[in-house]
Amino acid sequence: MRYQIASKQPNSRMCLVCGLKNEHGLKASFFETESKELIALFRPSDEHQGYPGRLHGGMAAAIIDEAIGRAIQAGRQQQVWNVTVELKTRFKKPIPLGCELRVIARITREGSRFFEGEAQLVLPDGQVAATGEGKYVKLDLE
Repeated sequence: MRYQIASKQPNSRMCLVCGLKNEHGLKASFFETESKELIALFRPSDEHQGYPGRLHGGMAAAIIDEAIGRAIQAGRQQQVWNVTVELKTRFKKPIPLGCELRVIARITREGSRFFEGEAQLVLPDGQVAATGEGKYVKLDLE
């Protein structure tokens, strides 16, 4: 599937998922689409493995969580800070190391204090390897 990219979200320094200076992190890049979805691209390496040659389930859950949490920003001018309240992850296929993977996330419900979203971790051949659903609370910047 093709996506029309509207913008790229910033990376941080030390975040486990997006930190560019975290030598053991995923160094994921996040892109907002015109349809207000979020696409995360990353290439897991040996440091991220559980079983040999496979991404650790906790690392898969971490990028799914980050993608859903960032999806609330798609198409917004003001920053929405949030933290995870609940996260449910389902694993469907082994997730390989050393190849580019993507996570597609979207918001499914939004209220004044909470929002919910879902995501899919997609293999290079298009198969869905893991899915996630999460609930997040919005935080006041002060």
